[in-house]
Amino acid sequence: MKKELIYLDRNENHYGPAPAVFKALHKRNFKKLTTYSRDFTRGVKSRLSERLSQLLGIEEKQILLGYGAEDLLKQAVHCFLSTGETILVPQYSWWYYKVIADEVGGIRKTYPIREEEYQFKYDIDALVDAYRIHNPAMVLISTPNNPTGNSISLMDLVKVLEAMPEAIVVLDEAYTLFANPDTSYLKMLVERFPNVLITRTFSKFYALAGIRIGYALLGKQLSELNTFSARYLGYNRLSERLAIAALDSLEYYEDMRRKMLADIDMFFTELNQIPGIKAYRSETNFILCRIPENMKKPLDEYLRMHGFIIKFMNEDDLNSHIRITIGTQEENRQLMDLIKSFMEQTNYGELV
Repeated sequence: MKKELIYLDRNENHYGPAPAVFKALHKRNFKKLTTYSRDFTRGVKSRLSERLSQLLGIEEKQILLGYGAEDLLKQAVHCFLSTGETILVPQYSWWYYKVIADEVGGIRKTYPIREEEYQFKYDIDALVDAYRIHNPAMVLISTPNNPTGNSISLMDLVKVLEAMPEAIVVLDEAYTLFANPDTSYLKMLVERFPNVLITRTFSKFYALAGIRIGYALLGKQLSELNTFSARYLGYNRLSERLAIAALDSLEYYEDMRRKMLADIDMFFTELNQIPGIKAYRSETNFILCRIPENMKKPLDEYLRMHGFIIKFMNEDDLNSHIRITIGTQEENRQLMDLIKSFMEQTNYGELV
């Protein structure tokens, strides 16, 4: 029988959702499957947006649901960016940012993320300078950033937002809960900065990538996106129920977070002990490493032969790097041992 591959290349959460999510999934209520939501009769868009409003202390009308953060990012760009207008994106970033800007004829400009000793950092002054030079209609900040794994501090974020009153600033926070469970600052941001839009997802931390649900928090100048994205027949009632069950499962996800943070530290420490490999600190559920470029193909083949798939980067600035998704503790230990075994068998460590 062919061995099933373990995919650690797409930043999916291998721990899976909380048990309460499965209980909600098995709870039979056929009426919810055959009828549209009537939450609008209570003056809200949905049960989930109502719950998030209560949880975050943000007005429900400033919360927008979508088909994952991917969908919300696309909607925001299509709504607010016109042909010939400029969007600023990070130097190292998710390829999708570039695609959605191209879809509307936007002009992409980048701002730098600096590599320091064992981590990447946003260059705040350079970001503000890029804003002043390019006068963008939209600025996209990923925090933590994929694939570099670094965040922008709240103090620096406020400094950036204060410097960009004329642009729509989109904060992609898909990975933020892995290292930072605090949500208290979100209310402050959307109240203080009417031009900010914050996207989050249930795909990563809550391990619900397959149900495709995310949400955006809108500054008060961005109400146009509510109209642009209106879902007059409501949202996916099953997805909402599962997302709420996840929100109710704090203990499960806190335990998962502790395990993943421990394994991030394990990878960082052990990979950096191998000659030729440099791992970077990460505030996400993945870790980026630089390896000798001629190691990429043989390492990929070796890991695939033993049932593991990781991400081998092939971008202009990151073409000698791998990105490892943090799996379960058992998977992580197996993968780390495989990488060590590969280095010993091939003598790559002696060649660098």
